[in-house]
Parts: sequence; C-alpha cells; structure tokens
Amino acid sequence: MVLIPANWRSGYIPKRIITIILCIFAVIISYADRSNMSIAIVYMAKEFSWGHSMQGYILSSFYFGYFATQFIGGVLADKFGGRRVLGAGDAAIWTLFTLLTPISARVNIYCLILCRICLGIGEGVTFPCIVSLITKWFPPEERSRAVSTMSVSIFIGMTIAMPISNMLGSSQFGWASIFWVFAIVGFIWSVIWQFFGKSDPRDYSGISKEELDWILESKSSSYSEDHFENYQSGSREYITITDDDRGILQNENDVLLPENQMASRSHSITKIPWKLIFSRREVWAIVLGQFFDSWGYFILLNWLPIFYYEYFHVDINLIGYYTALPYFLYIIMGFTSGYICDYAIHQLNIRVLTVRRSVNLIGMLGIIISLLFATYLAKTSLQGLLIITIGFGLYSFEISSTNVSPMDIAPKYAGLIAGLAYTCAAVPAFFGVALTGWILEITGNDWSVIWSMCSLFYIFEALFFCCLAGGEVIID
Repeated sequence: MVLIPANWRSGYIPKRIITIILCIFAVIISYADRSNMSIAIVYMAKEFSWGHSMQGYILSSFYFGYFATQFIGGVLADKFGGRRVLGAGDAAIWTLFTLLTPISARVNIYCLILCRICLGIGEGVTFPCIVSLITKWFPPEERSRAVSTMSVSIFIGMTIAMPISNMLGSSQFGWASIFWVFAIVGFIWSVIWQFFGKSDPRDYSGISKEELDWILESKSSSYSEDHFENYQSGSREYITITDDDRGILQNENDVLLPENQMASRSHSITKIPWKLIFSRREVWAIVLGQFFDSWGYFILLNWLPIFYYEYFHVDINLIGYYTALPYFLYIIMGFTSGYICDYAIHQLNIRVLTVRRSVNLIGMLGIIISLLFATYLAKTSLQGLLIITIGFGLYSFEISSTNVSPMDIAPKYAGLIAGLAYTCAAVPAFFGVALTGWILEITGNDWSVIWSMCSLFYIFEALFFCCLAGGEVIID
C-alpha cells in the first residue's frame, strides 16, 4: 500500500499522514526553540559581555533539563500514549519557558540558566514520544522513511530558525523578539495537537478500515517466518514477551505472536522486562552509538554559528544563513537515505543489519573528514561552508541507523529504548557544550582542538554501533 490510497479522490487523507505531519511540526518547533539560542547568544554576549565559558554554561544548561525527562518520557509514552505526554511537554512547558527567556536574561544569569533547564525538561520527552508514536502508526515497510523524516525535521527547524533569528535579532525589536515569535508558534501547534493528535490508530475515529488493516496486518506479516530472514543478525534466537509469560527465550521453531493480536489484549505495557532489555548487546549498540554521536552533534548544533563568526569572521548578519545551508542539504539527503534504506531492505532483500551498518559508516566518515578539512585546509569562509555542507549531506545517512534500530529490535518497547539512548546522549550534550567554551578560553580560540575531539567521538560511535548492532526483532 502506498501512503496515499486509491480512494484519494474522495477526499480521504490517511490518518498516519496527519499524525506524521503534526509530529514533524513538533520536532521543527522543538529544535527551533532550542537552536535559536545559538544565534541569539551572539547578540546577547555583546550586550551582556559574556565570555566563552559563560556562553558554554548557558548553551549547555538546556541539556541538564533535557537529560532529566528523556527516559521517563519514553516509558510514559509507551505506557500511556505519546499524545498525552507530547502534548503536556509542549503546551505546558515549551511555550512558557521560550516566552520567559528574554525576561529571565534581563533579571540575572541564574534566572536565564534556570529557564533554559526548564525548557529542556519540556523538550526531553519529544523524540521518545515520537518514536513510540511511529511504532504504533507505521508498519516496518515505512519506518525508515518515517524516522528519517522526523530526524531531518530537526534540521528543518534549525534551517528555519537561524535565518529568522538573524533577521529578528538585527531588527528594531532586538534579540528578545526571537523568543516571542517562536513561543507564539509553539502555542498554536499545541492547540492543533489537542484536536488531531492520537496515540494509536485504533483510537482515531475517522480512520478507514483499509488504512487500519494495512498498519496492523503489515506489522504482523513483517515478523512472520516468511519475512524474518531479512531481520537476522547471525542468530535465529529472539524473545517474545506476552502478558502471561514474559521473558521466555524461544528457539528457531517458535513463532512470534502477531503484534496486532498482542495489541488487542491491551493498549499499554503492563510490565517492562528491564533485565532482558539491559542484557542485550543490540540495546547497548544503540545507547553507546547515541552517546558518542551526541558529543559532536550537540557541539555543532550550539557552536557552529560562533565558529563561523570567530574563525572565518563571517558578518554577524549572515551567520544564520551560513549555518542553515549545511542543514538544508542534510534535510534533502536525510529524506533520500530513508527511502534508500526501506528500498534496500524490503525490495532488494538486503539484511537490515547490513543496511544499518553501511549508512552509519557513510555518516560518520562524512562528518569526520569534513570537520578536519574545514579546520586544516579551508582558507576562506566560502571554502569552509562548502566543505561543512558536503559533510552534513553525508552525515544525514546516520539517522537511518541508530534512530531506527529501536524499532528493528523491539517494536513494543521502542520508545523506552529510544528514551534510554537519548538520556545517555544528553550527558555528553551537557558536558560537551560546556567543555567547548572552557577549551576555547584556555587554548585561545583553537577550533582545531574542538573538531578533532568531535572526530574522535564519531570514530567511537562507528566502532561501537557496527560491532554490537543487530537487525532482528529480539524483544516483542
């Protein structure tokens, strides 16, 4: 079944398309709310005379709150539904603390840091909730595309936020208007989500029988013995968790219980197999992969505009555009990589594990080479921009590896595992962003140290993920 059904002329819009579009906008707004600070802080640092260390503390404070709700957000989303948890995180917290950011900055630095922590608390639930929603709304044939769409939406938000933040910061309204505008947009999304967001396709009153059958039956058939070969990682062992008998290791002659039958028993998880989850190397591949990847990812997210401004002496009114261009290519290539992965797995019958490892290596090598070339070879701002943009295009392939893997190995607990991975990713996000400011101060703005450190962590990410990853369903 294609995304748009044969009866599209009747005006029916697939409900999973509505759901994914709303999730896309949630991610766009979420990352706009956090990334606009990387532009705003250039103006704020000039007004308040902040050094690199202080900028690092402000930028990293967001991740202290972000760390706190990643794991719990995934657990709550799997148990109570992504609609409620995501709606509460956005409506109650994102909008409020985005709006309060300029006010808190003018009170004192401690109020600003507290405000950024609270914003992080609200946004921490976003991706675990969306992973949980995608698992319920999309069959395996469409999940790589759905997840890659979510992941590139991060950069859509940043691509939109940075030039707009640049324009608002340079306008007569000043840098405070950056936060006012994005707070209003977040509030509008919250209202729409309350009306059209649903945690499960069976809860959507307007869904067609054709679409509902496609979602449930495709998930069931994808885990059958006829399709299981593509999900192997070298072993035919896997785990089935049922309401009556949880944690039993089955051999290759057993058959997985169809997911739609399991779902009919209960809409929520009644018991979480913690011991089993933490004992699997495939889970640790995802966790460690996210941990090491986030060192470079969050440093780029927060410090790339300042790098352009200080290293290449880009005009302050242009840094938003310089930062947005690499993310724009990331968006295009990220969409493409998702379709390539789905096609390779379901049309060319290439093993899931082979596909996930391949795109992970492409992404890691691409960003490593570009960062080192930009630091040691680029002589002008345009050369640096070109090299970094190409690197980001290759880096986008990585999103179809670690981000999709929770759905490959544990569809029912994908939100939980994603929350665990994102929690671990938030640890280096907090310390890495703050450490960057400290390193720049003690080295006299030596950016080669920063990008070499990021490259080293990207190497660790590739090693751990490729050595430990699995492509089969091991927990269901």
